[in-house]
Amino acid sequence: MVSTIFLALVTAFILTVIFSPLFIPLLKRLKFGQSIREEGPKSHQKKGGTPTMGGVMILLAVFIVTLLAQFIQTTFQTEAFLLLLVTIGFGLIGFLDDFIKITKKRNLGLTSKQKLAGQLVVAIIFFLVLNNQGFDTSVAVPGTNWSVEFGWFYVILVIIMLVGASNAVNLTDGLDGLLAGTSAIAFGAFAVLAWNAEMTEAAVFSATIVGAVLGFLVFNAHPAKVFMGDTGSLALGGAIAAIAILTKLELLLILIGGVFVVETLSVILQVLSFKLRNKRIFKMSPIHHHFELIGWSEWRVVVTFWAVGMVCAVLGIYIEVWV
Repeated sequence: MVSTIFLALVTAFILTVIFSPLFIPLLKRLKFGQSIREEGPKSHQKKGGTPTMGGVMILLAVFIVTLLAQFIQTTFQTEAFLLLLVTIGFGLIGFLDDFIKITKKRNLGLTSKQKLAGQLVVAIIFFLVLNNQGFDTSVAVPGTNWSVEFGWFYVILVIIMLVGASNAVNLTDGLDGLLAGTSAIAFGAFAVLAWNAEMTEAAVFSATIVGAVLGFLVFNAHPAKVFMGDTGSLALGGAIAAIAILTKLELLLILIGGVFVVETLSVILQVLSFKLRNKRIFKMSPIHHHFELIGWSEWRVVVTFWAVGMVCAVLGIYIEVWV
């Protein structure tokens, strides 16, 4: 099993590294460049025009490696189908969002209602397949022997996790290499936990995404030559939630994805504070921009968030495996 996981990681990494030099020039020729928010940090204005939608390269590598793994096994596993369903489904929503932004030359693509509708469709299909398989609808409390039976309310949890995680991860994608690094760490933690639980499909899929985002990071590290766009960020968010559900580590996702949670909370707190008190808590949200505006270099912010993500991942593994 370990060799299979490692092979999936390496293959996805190599494929992404091969695809990128071919795909990035194509994006430039198509003028699929990133539009930068005017209200954002001024240092980001020079990034305008950098090719986006690089998440396609990640999705392509993940899709190919997952199909190869299923071909080798000679049977297509339900878990692999579900993970691809969510990853590709959310990726397509992100692709449409990116495409509209690029063709319309604006920062807004799909409306929030259109995004939510697409996410709900994918999440409900995901749950229906799970329910048809007689999936366990109880939720375990990490580090204890306790569990809570959700019954039909589990569908609400699935929707909240998939939609919430995809949007949380999307908010984290704001600096060169930030999301690629933090997601590689988080998926790496789930690969370890799935391997420990002898859940081969989830472990291999997690490792495949680690390889793909690390390959993407080669071209996304500061100064970025390409951005993943919503195509990549929504797909990664949906995927990590789907893995947490299939491995029955629903609550542990909050800890392992701690960076994504903090980024989301910073936006929520900023909005509430401004509406209720007409005052901002942070200079700008999500919080990674706050640190930029108080004088941190982009690279310092990214490395710090990577470190925080690593601490969260190690704690998650420790609680699940050793507590």
